[in-house]
Amino acid sequence: MKALAVYPGRPGSLHLEELPEPTLDEIPGGRGVLVRVLRVGVDGTDREIDAAEYGEAPPGERFLVTGHESLGEVLAVGPNVPPSLKPGTLVVATVRRPGTSPYDRIGRQDFTTDAVYFERGINLRHGYLTERYVEDCEWVVALPERLREVGVLLEPTTVAEKGVDQAYEIQRRLRIWRPQRAAVLGAGTIGLLATLLLRLRGLDVVCYSRRPAPYLNSELIEALGATYVSSEETALADAGGPFDLIFEATGFSPLVFEAAQALGKNGVLVLASVTGGSRRIEIDADAINQGFVLGNKVMVGTVNASRDDFERGVAELVRAEAIYPGWLGRLLTTPIQGLDRYEQMLDALNNDRDAIKVYVEVNGR
Repeated sequence: MKALAVYPGRPGSLHLEELPEPTLDEIPGGRGVLVRVLRVGVDGTDREIDAAEYGEAPPGERFLVTGHESLGEVLAVGPNVPPSLKPGTLVVATVRRPGTSPYDRIGRQDFTTDAVYFERGINLRHGYLTERYVEDCEWVVALPERLREVGVLLEPTTVAEKGVDQAYEIQRRLRIWRPQRAAVLGAGTIGLLATLLLRLRGLDVVCYSRRPAPYLNSELIEALGATYVSSEETALADAGGPFDLIFEATGFSPLVFEAAQALGKNGVLVLASVTGGSRRIEIDADAINQGFVLGNKVMVGTVNASRDDFERGVAELVRAEAIYPGWLGRLLTTPIQGLDRYEQMLDALNNDRDAIKVYVEVNGR
């Protein structure tokens, strides 16, 4: 069985690896689900793993199978798997697996306090860029057949879903928080999906990103009834704020402090970018601090997603298909036909400025 893997610590080591066929008995308690992989989305995380910026192989292995954005179809199940998962069911598997913290023990490993993460396709657990995999049914989420064409977008949707949900969860403290205006910083896949989710909640949304319009991403923003603003043409302070909710997904950390000043009273700033650089800037620290204190503002980081986020994400994708038919499919810009074309996949990730979602057709539809 073929898979795409890297040798952790060795830059540019992505290669085809031969794996043994997975079997249901690898999962204890009769809870195994054997899945035929259909599609796997790839993103900057996969590019950075190939660059050896992070990622470790599972214990006893010398390679790490990559890929964390899966879409598959159930082939077989163990005797103790719920009836919602049966052969033929369309499924997506979650990414992070439990460690040892109290949060891990209650199924909220996305809030773990452990220093080490166990994430399929990212760190210490093999991923989904393979022909088949087996997983415990606890981490496998069913999708309706109507999402077959766009279900590979579920995992990135959960990144936005968790961040938006956490903003609302935090603001339950206000009892009557009803946000009206939101800003999404970044018009990549996560920024587009965050804009979608906020529009589905009825908010007026400004998406603020670098590239001047028009191009596909700006057109997709406007198709949702949101407003696209280029940072090359307009400062964030002049982009229509103050905002009740800001979702940051640019990967450019200095923008966080501009966002902090564009946030309205009782607002929430959600940080979703993982930035591993060493940028240093001067900020108006007193003004930012005073604004947060006097304005009862919140800044919160969000990473990974729980099973609940995946299940809510399924519902949101179904709603999106009904309200904005065809919109999700337009994000799937760059198909790669087969695992053996991994060099083409890397080239698209590294060099295709117009690609939104690059994905590998593993076993076809």
